[in-house]
Amino acid sequence: MTEHPDFYIVHKPALWLTHRVHRGGRAEVPDVVGWMQRETGELDLSPPHRLDRETSGLLVLSRDTEAARRFFTLFKTHLVGKLYRAVVRGTPDWERRTVDAPLGDLGLGAANRVLMRQAVVPDGRPAVTDFRVLGRRAGHALIEAHPRSGRLHQIRAHLFHLGLPLVGDKIYGLERDAFLEFIATGQTPELTARLGLERQALHAARLAFPWAGAQVVAEAALPGDMQRLWDRLEH
Repeated sequence: MTEHPDFYIVHKPALWLTHRVHRGGRAEVPDVVGWMQRETGELDLSPPHRLDRETSGLLVLSRDTEAARRFFTLFKTHLVGKLYRAVVRGTPDWERRTVDAPLGDLGLGAANRVLMRQAVVPDGRPAVTDFRVLGRRAGHALIEAHPRSGRLHQIRAHLFHLGLPLVGDKIYGLERDAFLEFIATGQTPELTARLGLERQALHAARLAFPWAGAQVVAEAALPGDMQRLWDRLEH
């Protein structure tokens, strides 16, 4: 964790929420904001951006309303640089690739039963992601992703569009109904075995932004579960 008078940068574990969500009788899921509020006693902590529950990595928490306003401006003007690491199924024949493809709701129908699923659609919102291949092993690749915009599920949807679904992804993976199975049964060992990982293999590895005349840079190494996945692929 990095502490600054105006903010914290914390490493969100996979399977933790960014902030609390009321789930109507379902088991409580830990959340970063609530945990940090209890640890620090600072009730004004607020996340200017969010990570999906299954995504691990770096998360900023502003410490007061003035810092929250400043972060809102930084994110709105795209002055916060974010890099992610992902393990995908497939071995691209390119080293670098930019996907400039609009994203929007796929829509419910026979081919899609997940309301939140995004897709490249003609009338979608502009979305641009830069990708770089860091390594290839056993039909998989380690990918670095730099989203230039902040659309819902942007990296996951763009990788699926490229034919490179994330290992463990229940919405944008090879099994199109895996998310519905997860909702019905929870994360069973059999589901994990089929998908290759308990969660989607996506990690927020680097954050960089200007603050008070200096450039703030934070980095987080690949977490244990993703590193073990990648190491297993070597053998």
